[in-house]
Amino acid sequence: MAERLLDTAVVQRLRYVRQLGLAHLVYPGATHSRFEHALGAYHLAGRALRTLRESEQIGTDAGDEPAIVAAAALLHDVGHYPFSHALEEIGVPNHEVVARPLVTEGDVAEVLRTGIAPDAPERVHAIICGESRSPLAGLVSGSIDLDKIDYLKRDALMCGVPYGEIDEDRLIHAMVVVDDPATGRRRVGIRDKGLAALESLLFAKYQMYRNVYWHHACRSATAMYKRLVEVAVADGTVQVGAVSAFTDEGLLHALDASANPAVRSLLEAIRTRRLYKRAFEAPAAHLDMDALEWISDDRTRTRRAEDALASALRLPAGDVLLDFPAKTQMLGLDLPVLARDGTVRHLSHEGMPGAIDLPRMSEELYRSARCLRVFTSERTVAERSTVLGVLQNSY
Repeated sequence: MAERLLDTAVVQRLRYVRQLGLAHLVYPGATHSRFEHALGAYHLAGRALRTLRESEQIGTDAGDEPAIVAAAALLHDVGHYPFSHALEEIGVPNHEVVARPLVTEGDVAEVLRTGIAPDAPERVHAIICGESRSPLAGLVSGSIDLDKIDYLKRDALMCGVPYGEIDEDRLIHAMVVVDDPATGRRRVGIRDKGLAALESLLFAKYQMYRNVYWHHACRSATAMYKRLVEVAVADGTVQVGAVSAFTDEGLLHALDASANPAVRSLLEAIRTRRLYKRAFEAPAAHLDMDALEWISDDRTRTRRAEDALASALRLPAGDVLLDFPAKTQMLGLDLPVLARDGTVRHLSHEGMPGAIDLPRMSEELYRSARCLRVFTSERTVAERSTVLGVLQNSY
């Protein structure tokens, strides 16, 4: 069945969607695709399912759930837009929503229905969206999901950085299926001996965000790309509903048709790597994050603030871009932990007695990695008082 899924146009498109968007402008080796990552997640799902069977965590009563989980691991990224997550930051539907018709209709749905069960497409999509009540759903969407393990290791390798070290073998062998004391439901958890490996996952994610995903030049290119597509959608060059069907190069080719000077200028700048420069940067740890979250989710207000900053810096409108990466967790901590004495405790954002304070550490690392930045088309300096003054008065 996996081969039949791989042969569908929906999955084959992922060959031409880069896993790390525009990061190759900073790390030249980062040209790997979401197709490769999908194969890696599927491989890890197979390993984890075999391990759970061998340790009798999955019994004969599991039915077709393992097949559903494996299919979800393979298909979890089919709804991604060109150049990775960037466009989700301008308010378009997230990739899980885009994935619904791709998984529940057409060729993919037919393969799932004939290969697993009549209701397989809907169950697979529920796992992708984190809405499934399957005990095994946490292998694809959870605190220790296999998607995260694969992309961190793969991204570090392709970028040529030493930050993706994860003890994946120990994590997989520490996985268990237990009754969650917080909900009473069966779900994937971890033996307490695997907590150190969970720490390795946390540190790997932090290092990759700090040094790759949120690297200042990667974020500059991303901010330019978001503005480029935003303007192109506004002038009718491309339609929001059609963007998710493009490949990376397919979208750039479509943008070539625009006669809008702003679109053509940004497109040429990205293609020739003339990235906007940092005029201001401040770690989130030194800011009131709650007061600034609107920068990542209110595009109208952000555009007004950008124009106001351009005026304050005596630059033309459109020559200033604000960037405050969309809020994310360094590590989602919501899983049951099986102790050696057979008791099950719940590790959440409130922590767990007797364990390292992963929740607090996760929050501190997140605040350290995330930065507010102001990018300008020409090199200049924006004073902290000017930037924060404009932002505080922006409504």
